[in-house]
Amino acid sequence: MSEGRLTHIDATGAANMVDVSDKAATSRTAVAEGVVVMRPETLALIREGDAKKGDVIGTARLAGIMAAKRTHELIPLCHPLLLTKVKIACEPDATLPGLRLTAEVRVQGQTGVEMEALTAVSVACLTVYDMVKAADRGMRIEGIRLLSKEGGKSGQWRAEDEA
Repeated sequence: MSEGRLTHIDATGAANMVDVSDKAATSRTAVAEGVVVMRPETLALIREGDAKKGDVIGTARLAGIMAAKRTHELIPLCHPLLLTKVKIACEPDATLPGLRLTAEVRVQGQTGVEMEALTAVSVACLTVYDMVKAADRGMRIEGIRLLSKEGGKSGQWRAEDEA
């Protein structure tokens, strides 16, 4: 695949699922992040475990894991993958104020897991919003991006740090 070529578009311009049958199965990992910015009072509510709907961080973690496993059902041209690891971290960050979420996804397979990591962190962020929207409808979901990917033909990639 040449740099800049859209692999999900065939020679006629039609969308298609990439044929990965000739690719070697390798260990592949992707990490994505996102933040939910909220009022300090909302962050305190989450930290104290006083949200009316229950455990915000635990629920967001489960939702992210479930989303990673179902990415192929949500993104039309993604391959269904047998994921070997999905880890969602959800850390309070008073400087936002809000929660900083990361998703790490692994597979031993023929295609990468970038979309699974991005889907996982997106749904985890949406779940945080859903869990505490009654207290703070002005929350913002920001900065969803791929931080890194490893494995496959293209090897390792890391997002440049913003200085």
